[in-house]
Amino acid sequence: MVVDPPDGKIPYQPWARAQRDSNHHTYVDPQALCFLPGVGRQAYVPGPYQIFQSPGYVVFIYEYSHAYRVIYTDDRPHVGESIKLSMGHSVGRWEGNALVVDVTNVNAKNWLDDAGNFYSDAARAVERWTLIDNDAIHYEVTFEDPKVYTRSWKMAFGIRRSEDRDFQMMESACYEGNQRTQQGLFSNGLKPYLGIVPPK
Repeated sequence: MVVDPPDGKIPYQPWARAQRDSNHHTYVDPQALCFLPGVGRQAYVPGPYQIFQSPGYVVFIYEYSHAYRVIYTDDRPHVGESIKLSMGHSVGRWEGNALVVDVTNVNAKNWLDDAGNFYSDAARAVERWTLIDNDAIHYEVTFEDPKVYTRSWKMAFGIRRSEDRDFQMMESACYEGNQRTQQGLFSNGLKPYLGIVPPK
């Protein structure tokens, strides 16, 4: 899904590439522990999601883990830098039929995928949710993180609306920190992923 750089590889700093390579063998994927998926991954979480729009807001409701996301479209500024959130703080604006979302204030306790690709709490993402058809969205996100990457990079993919017009989301009972039913994940020596502190 990486479309820039052209080689399809995330442009990690050397220490971060080594960290990415060890993440999968050191930590349990945060999503397996029911942590929220975070920016980027939330666009392709397992299971469906619904998008609602009202004046000043666009709200995403996910079947996975009772998750939701609010994108503010009322010209408010980002929250203070000391506030860190699993899904980040999202401020959006409309450019024609594209919702452009600026995401900051991430707590970076999640991964981009199950292979251990990650970002730090200094990451900033700009998403473009472009309606290209009544039933299709082109999603792209550009990440910047001076602590982890050597340059900005972008991923993109398509999202289709369910063809089942009677579809209803089900309850997902997975909830953050539900480790009692997930002890098997730790029996092989893996640890919970609590984010990475980049070297100075």
